[in-house]
Amino acid sequence: MAAVTASQTAQTAAGGEAGPDAALQAAFDAAVAADERIEPRDWMPDAYRASLVRQMAQHAHSEIIGMQPEANWITRAPSLRRKAILMAKVQDEAGHGLYLYSAAETLGTGREELLDKLHAGRQRYSSIFNYPTLTWADVGAIGWLVDGAAITNQVPLCRCSYGPYARAMVRICKEESFHQRQGYELLLALSNGTPAQHEMAQDAVNRWWWPSLMMFGPPDDASAHSAQSMAWKIKRHSNDELRQRFVDICVPQAEALGLTLPDPDLRWNEERGRHDFGAIDWTEFQEVLKGNGPCNEQRLTQRRRAHEEGAWVREAAAAYARKHTPGADPAVRNGKATA
Repeated sequence: MAAVTASQTAQTAAGGEAGPDAALQAAFDAAVAADERIEPRDWMPDAYRASLVRQMAQHAHSEIIGMQPEANWITRAPSLRRKAILMAKVQDEAGHGLYLYSAAETLGTGREELLDKLHAGRQRYSSIFNYPTLTWADVGAIGWLVDGAAITNQVPLCRCSYGPYARAMVRICKEESFHQRQGYELLLALSNGTPAQHEMAQDAVNRWWWPSLMMFGPPDDASAHSAQSMAWKIKRHSNDELRQRFVDICVPQAEALGLTLPDPDLRWNEERGRHDFGAIDWTEFQEVLKGNGPCNEQRLTQRRRAHEEGAWVREAAAAYARKHTPGADPAVRNGKATA
């Protein structure tokens, strides 16, 4: 970031040339305008920091909670190949959550604090993960539609103004692209299979299409954070822009799959050069966000239980780290130090 440091600004203020807040804000604004990266040690407005923590926490929580709907099918995958693919994907999602929690920690927010807020229902995750996976075809629909929507939303985040978030997204997007292809290939196999398999694939698409469109968030005129995030270049495109891009990508893919998107209003608009699509049920979206979705309570209950049951692993890892910390006091290494 080509911005003055806090100490430099303090010196300037002492010389009477400019106040520290004004100079720091001006340097920050100039760096954002020039498409430079803001790094953890750079000065940033409190509101920018808070917005990043909110978005990265929601993103990290979504990756961790998002493991559940698909992990439910690992033991029931129809072949060893499908099982291995699904296990690798779920493992990837866990890694994505860890990258994002680590990125949030660079802003001074501890991982335990974020998880506590998730478990208490004070921080959100993507509404899409509160829907059930009823059949094996849902695994394909999640890969094609949910991960496809995620890629549409997340590729621009590789150019996010905050460095650690942008760099984490590079690897995440590469892995998500494989997840999307896996889902597409699975649906293709089902669509070209028996009539029953084709029907199962179509049913999954029917159930996941509209929730996937909701993943991009509320309409621009109802989004509380989108405009400011774009001004700070945390986001590069509005919710509605990304949603439209996703629809335009999915229409020809659905035709290639031999499946129908469940929207009677979906049609090509020659004048706009884009697809028109039907109205989204935002009442359903708001109800899911309030905790009234099909699986809200199930997802959080399972997450809390996993966290509690994993306490011994975290304690063992912390004890191991203390024991192998060079130069640490023996009492600290043995876990016997008192406050």
